[in-house]
Amino acid sequence: MTDGIRVAMWSGPRNISTAMMRSFSSRGDCAVTDEPFYGAFLKQSGEPQPMAAETMADMDCDWQSVADAMSGDIPAGKTVWYQKHMPHHMIGPIDIMDFPQHRHAFLIRDPDLVVASYEAKNDLRAADLLGFTKLVDYHKRISDQLGHAAPVFDSNEILADPQGQLSRLCAAIDIEWDEAMLSWPKGSHPADGIWGAHWYGAVNSSTGFGAPTPFKTLSDAGRKIADECRVDYEYLASFRWAAS
Repeated sequence: MTDGIRVAMWSGPRNISTAMMRSFSSRGDCAVTDEPFYGAFLKQSGEPQPMAAETMADMDCDWQSVADAMSGDIPAGKTVWYQKHMPHHMIGPIDIMDFPQHRHAFLIRDPDLVVASYEAKNDLRAADLLGFTKLVDYHKRISDQLGHAAPVFDSNEILADPQGQLSRLCAAIDIEWDEAMLSWPKGSHPADGIWGAHWYGAVNSSTGFGAPTPFKTLSDAGRKIADECRVDYEYLASFRWAAS
């Protein structure tokens, strides 16, 4: 581990996680990395995700070498490294406890909103694909290690008050607030995974955080999955750094 600050942001899919990566990429001091274990997850699981073959061909799919890279030199000589991670990808020998020097934070979103967004892009067959249970497990374990609750932020609260919530996030991970985090150039980002061609249409057309997402009526199957995730979401939400 070389000098610098490594931020591991853990979230499920369809959770403004790419917009958050864009936000941090706007900082002059910050490098960003997009779901570095996705290739390893696809290789081990055989999960039929969009662009799976292209993703595995494009990425390092070895769990240990990816983990080593995430604790190695910060790219481009930056002093902060924002790493976008998905707990449900972590089905191999590496998990959150393998990054004791990282500063960990958790990004959540109401499961009704997650399910609606996911189903618009891909078939949602099971609650496990949304990662809520693994998020709870990771939050409990890293909080026990820290001796206090790891910070949790809710996506819709960030959209309702980007400056207030992002400044709280910066305080939580002990970095300076930077107003540049409120906007970014339209289009893709060089750090995007190649799967962004399928998933990142909305964020690629944006230049900043949009309005809070409205709730929609779910299908019966979607409602069942959202309800399965509700207890885990509420548990995590009880630790969120909301406005006082």
